[in-house]
Amino acid sequence: MKLYNVLTRSKEEFVPVGDEVKIYACGPTVYDFIHIGNARPLCLFDVLRRYLKYLGYKVKFVQNFTDIDDKIIKKAQKENVTCLEVAERFIKEYKEDAAGLNIWPADVHPKATETIGEIIEMIKTLISKNHAYTVPSGDIYFDIKSFSDYGKLSNQSLEELIAGERVEVSQEKRNGLDFVLWKMSKENEPSWESPWGLGRPGWHIECSAMAKKHLGKTIDIHCGGQDLIFPHHENEIAQSECANGAEFARFWLHNGFVNINSQKMSKSLENFSTVREIANAYGYETIRYLMVTAHYRSPLEFNEKMIFQYKSAITRLGNFRRNIIFLKENRTSPSGVEVYPDLPLKKQKFFEFMDDDLNTSGAMSELFNIVRGVNEKVATYSEFSEESVVNLIDSFDELTSILGICNARKISELTDEIRELISERETARKEKKWERSDEIRKILKGRGILIEDTLSGVKVNILQKEN
Repeated sequence: MKLYNVLTRSKEEFVPVGDEVKIYACGPTVYDFIHIGNARPLCLFDVLRRYLKYLGYKVKFVQNFTDIDDKIIKKAQKENVTCLEVAERFIKEYKEDAAGLNIWPADVHPKATETIGEIIEMIKTLISKNHAYTVPSGDIYFDIKSFSDYGKLSNQSLEELIAGERVEVSQEKRNGLDFVLWKMSKENEPSWESPWGLGRPGWHIECSAMAKKHLGKTIDIHCGGQDLIFPHHENEIAQSECANGAEFARFWLHNGFVNINSQKMSKSLENFSTVREIANAYGYETIRYLMVTAHYRSPLEFNEKMIFQYKSAITRLGNFRRNIIFLKENRTSPSGVEVYPDLPLKKQKFFEFMDDDLNTSGAMSELFNIVRGVNEKVATYSEFSEESVVNLIDSFDELTSILGICNARKISELTDEIRELISERETARKEKKWERSDEIRKILKGRGILIEDTLSGVKVNILQKEN
């Protein structure tokens, strides 16, 4: 498998350092619902994790929650609640959206506020090695000129970065791009005890400390959105390698932007739609499908017309699976023909695309080649070999599970009680007893079952981690 390493700007064969692939993914700052742009790295790097596990690797996947930040403080002050209340509320909302998108929960979801001790120790190390300094206000900054490789991820020299700096220049800083490691407390803001007085950590140091705590000094893959390359990931490298005396991350993977009307979608530009809004209108699986249709490094255009197309495509895949189940139950015999002789070749091409820098777009095209090929064959013959049909079902589930689409888990796999509730809800909907229907949906959600009403019928998602 080859992955495009932003650090070297080339595709490299992926070989983990040890017997476990260590991955750190930058998670959300939890002050609001996640938007469609946030969903892209969630879905794409979930596919990466799934595929590595499929290939037989043991994977440890860490994704943080930034639960202390200027935006969280501002939200808490506006609503007259604590920062903890804001963070916990939107962590809960995030988990609901992530489950709907069929994202496997991280092995560890560390919070910045639970890592204060490690953050302080890392800052102390940076100060002792002359990579950080204290200014008159009490804030502590990282000295970018103390790290000779600063700019290696964004592929810019220190002089170029300084010339193009857009950050607010403080008279206290030695260099314009020096970034804060520890901020002294202000009135009505959360703070923690430290050797330098009451304060709170800067954003960049949080990720470095959490990555080290849960994955060690050197990790295999660090991933996130393209907008994080500079300054966030550049700063992570600087402070981690200066503090730890070791390479921070061997591979850096960044996904392209989601654009709306050819403009990057973001909360700051106020041109975004939340995952929850789109899911309520079109279903979570449509969003998941949208995210894997394009190569992860390519920009992705988002508009309502495309959503309709993707909803139609995902419905087509669901119908295809139901049709081949029907084949197995009604149109097989010992003397029947093989349902799709080209299946091994198409699967091979699927995996070749996946091995080529996680090309989900190419892999998806091979999946639809299988669908077209099978449909043509089914229209011609009346009986098929049962073994070949079973193999087709298993292969379809195998490929779609890697992409995280067309969840094949069935109502028959659930408990009798859950199946009865689902059946009762369908009856209630037919009888237009909407209050009871909504009540059952909430009961099922509390049991870890997400119900989606789609054009092709009721879809059941089991909200739990895969093994």
